[in-house]
This record gives sequence, structure tokens and C-alpha cells, in this order.
Amino acid sequence: MTLPRECSRDEWPLKAYKNLDFLNSDPARNIRVLCEMTEPGLRFAEQDVKDTIVLFGSARTKPLQLAEQQLATVQARIQDPENMSLEERRSLHQAKCAVQAAPYHQAAIDLSESLTKWSMSLPGEHQDRFLICSGGGPGIMEAANLGAHNVGGKSVGLGISLPFEQGVNEYIPEELKFEFHYFFVRKYWFMLMAKALIAFPGGFGTMDELFETLTLVQTKKVEKLPPIVLFGSEFWNDVLNFDAFVKWGTISPEDVHLFKIIDSVEEAHDYIVKCLTERFLTVS
Repeated sequence: MTLPRECSRDEWPLKAYKNLDFLNSDPARNIRVLCEMTEPGLRFAEQDVKDTIVLFGSARTKPLQLAEQQLATVQARIQDPENMSLEERRSLHQAKCAVQAAPYHQAAIDLSESLTKWSMSLPGEHQDRFLICSGGGPGIMEAANLGAHNVGGKSVGLGISLPFEQGVNEYIPEELKFEFHYFFVRKYWFMLMAKALIAFPGGFGTMDELFETLTLVQTKKVEKLPPIVLFGSEFWNDVLNFDAFVKWGTISPEDVHLFKIIDSVEEAHDYIVKCLTERFLTVS
């Protein structure tokens, strides 16, 4: 590590907390982690954000119209459908998958709108209590923030710096936009305030967040259990065999009741609202 020498006489010796070379070095990683643990909490406190409904899913999911347009474009570029190149087969597969998954994009918008309107309608001190929270990026995450935006509600975006993904989407208020470097700190903020989680179809990141949540709930690290919804039975029953976990004895039979697989926006809304009301709004 080299010391920065470009400063005025009044600034030298340079204070450690002003030394960007040091702050961005490997030895200062713990300090950077603490910054990501601390600064978001101050902003959440300023905005009076304590409880969230987390929606997550694939960053690749597109609106139906866009997905259909892109499929038509891919098909038009294929010169010989009987002898497609590897690149053409991959492009066609991805385009067809995008059309297949597109209804989930609209479902995420609709569910976010519905839950945001419900939160905004709560009486007294509970009004606007539950904010939609997403991973801040495109796809299902953008749909979640867009839904809250459409009905005049605030939402949270916990973005992550990745080399192949766009930044935080435009439907999040500036004061609630976050960009994290460390995945584990981002997941900390996801879980700390989450009172409900809704997982839409997604890839490794979605599975990571889902199983992290299920593990915390299963091991009773969460005081009040958040309702967990897996949206889209066709996808979830295809990619995960939870009964096999029970068959092999790696989870208990009752663990399959830690979540609920749901196919409609209306059913998901009613289930989330019922659980949140019973667990967080009803005085015992």
C-alpha cells in the first residue's frame, strides 16, 4: 500500500479515515463491512422504516410485451431453423424462457401494488408500516418497486454491485436506494426488517436468499416467524423437491409447512395480510 502524498501541508500527516488508499485496501475490509452495517441503519431510522415485505426473484424476468418482441427478433435472425448454430439455439432458448416467465413480472407488480395499498390503508400508527423491499435491480426486483411506485407508495431497494447486472432501478426513492458490495451484509438488511418474504422464480441468488431465510426460521433465529410465499407452483415444484428432503431425513416433516406455495396474486395477498395481521398487528 502506498501513502497518498497529494495533499496540502495542512492535511499532512493525513488522518487515517481520510486515506482512501487505506480504506480501499485489504486490511481495511472490516471497516468497509462496518460502514455497510451502519450507514443503512441511519437512513432507515431517518425514513422511519422498520418493517418490510421482501419480494425477490430473477433479474432476467421481463414484461410480456418486451419478451415477445425479443423472441420475434431472435426468430427472424435464424437463417436455417433446421441447422441452427450453438449461439442461435441458446438465444432462442433464452428468448422462449423469457416469454414463459413473463407473467411472473406482471404478478410481482400486481402483488406489490396490492400489498402497498393495504399498508397505506392501515389505521393510525401502523399506516405505511410495511414497505415493499427488493434487491433493487431489474426483473422481478424492478417489478416489485414499480408496483409500490404505481400506487404512490415508498419502497426499498437493496442493490448489489455486480459486473453483469445493471444498477438500482428508477422506481425507488433516492433516500431508500442502497448499493452494497458485500452479499452477506445485504442479506443481513434483507432479513433484519423482513416481516414477510415472497420468492418468485429465480436462479442461484433467489435460492440463496430463500434457503438462508428458511434456515433462520427453521433454527428459530427469528423471534416472530415471517410468512414465506413461493409464488408459482409450476416453477417451484419443478426445480425443488421438498418431499425428498423429508424422505432422506434431512429436514423434519413439519419443516415443509414453513412456507406456502401459491399461484394467484389474490391468494398471496390474503395469506400475507392474514399472517401479518395475526403476528404483528394484533395485540395479544
